Amino acid sequence: MIDIKIINTSSHDLPSYQTALSAGMDLRANNPEPIELGPLERAIIPTGIFIELPSGYEAQIRPRSGLAAKKGVSLVNSPGTIDADYRGEIGVILINLSNDPFTVERGERIAQMVIAKHEQARWIEVDQLEESERGEKGFGSTGVR
Repeated sequence: MIDIKIINTSSHDLPSYQTALSAGMDLRANNPEPIELGPLERAIIPTGIFIELPSGYEAQIRPRSGLAAKKGVSLVNSPGTIDADYRGEIGVILINLSNDPFTVERGERIAQMVIAKHEQARWIEVDQLEESERGEKGFGSTGVR
């Protein structure tokens, strides 16, 4: 368990896990008025949530599977990343991939947020890479099953 500072300017509860073993916390829309997304339209939906992550952590913003399966609504950049040094409001970039309009209502659960550890890389320039079994074989080269 990690402690994270949060400011909630919405009228909704803090993001929370829906079950004891959930990886993601639901984020709710905090739009003052309903936002209608036509087919293939996208919009940044405010959440009213601001966080301060510790160094070495990120918040990943991911689609909600139910919203995607039932309504065809997903995220344009999935997963979206909230870096530890970002202090602005978390916005969710929703896209309507269905043929029907979709209305984002205030308080609706629109995405999930997963807190994850990460490492930063330091590049070491070399003239040659070690050989591997796969080598330079690309997309689909490891088979179908």
